[in-house]
Amino acid sequence: MRRENGGMNAMKRPMRGIDTRLIHAGEPEPLIEGAVSMPIFQSSTFAYRGGTDYHALRYIRLSNTPNHDVLHRKLAAIENAEAALVLASGMAAVTSTLMTLMDAGERMIAQDCLYGGTHDLMRHEFQRFGLGVDFVDGGAPESWARALTPKTRVFYVETISNPLMRVADLRAAVSFAHAHGLIAIVDNTFASPINFRPADAGFDLSIHSATKYLGGHSDIVAGAVIGRAELISRIARTAAHLGGSLDPHACFLMHRGMKTLGVRVRHQNRTAAAIARSLSGHAKILKVNYPGLESHPDHARARELFDGFGGMLSFEMRGGVGAADTLIANLTLPISAPSLGGVESLITRPATTSHSGMPRADRERAGINDGLIRLSLGLESADDLLEDFGAALEAC
Repeated sequence: MRRENGGMNAMKRPMRGIDTRLIHAGEPEPLIEGAVSMPIFQSSTFAYRGGTDYHALRYIRLSNTPNHDVLHRKLAAIENAEAALVLASGMAAVTSTLMTLMDAGERMIAQDCLYGGTHDLMRHEFQRFGLGVDFVDGGAPESWARALTPKTRVFYVETISNPLMRVADLRAAVSFAHAHGLIAIVDNTFASPINFRPADAGFDLSIHSATKYLGGHSDIVAGAVIGRAELISRIARTAAHLGGSLDPHACFLMHRGMKTLGVRVRHQNRTAAAIARSLSGHAKILKVNYPGLESHPDHARARELFDGFGGMLSFEMRGGVGAADTLIANLTLPISAPSLGGVESLITRPATTSHSGMPRADRERAGINDGLIRLSLGLESADDLLEDFGAALEAC
């Protein structure tokens, strides 16, 4: 028995491997007009299909066009989760999620070293809505209970922290959250689903800035929330009211980018490891933060949790800010720019970009000094990058 879908038979597709799911999971069946690439449905609204629930209408702001639906199915499949939702940015995903899960007067526990935008949202913006946050050391589970209150609802961590590359005790975070009736959330942007699948570890939700590895080409801004279907449904309703929907053309670009996620991230894993090892042995480098190094304080935990150590690292130079700026100016391959996860290597000082909105005292308390350099490895040849860094360091 056969069906009209590119000549494929009706047998169930083998999709155990994540690379296969990245290509085939969630795709329309049969293919739309036989198109191998998902068409862009650049229509704001669609014909009424019956029903009385406003959120069941097909409309871009409700994140349920065909372009959204394919992404939702594919994202859930690659993290072995029940459901997913794409949004207009990583911060739209964070905001919509937390504003769904907490009411005025309620609190959350969060890892103390987070992406600067997330930290600022929790520390400053949430006060206006009556939401509270208590920061904890993600690697010290014995201290977490002190942050609990009767109003605590959420425990929030990052898989690999931005920008110090710390790895929280993720298994303990899940156990602690569920033991105390909290929702366990992890920002999985830096690891990506290639290196870590949060649902398998018991997290209720994972969040991504899809601008980074999921999109992978530095040409969109997008976000995603993946996890338990009941929670995703609630978040989707909040997001529809907040208005942070993703345009269908951006959906198309994210969909295209995701198909190469596996090959990209594995290459970036290898390159980051090579650069980290080289820098850690250089006389002009004071410290390298990369969980793949045996010297990293969370190396053993990262080896146990992850399939790869990621394409991100940070480091400090002898000579502080001046030396850091000189090195960045001397490099010819990495581009001095914020963001990460694209095909080109990007280098920046977080104090001037990703964490510039974080008060200096908070940055210093988190261990983010002004001379810290963050490096996102792209798809260039590792040998070329090593040569470039060698020459740039020699000229410092």
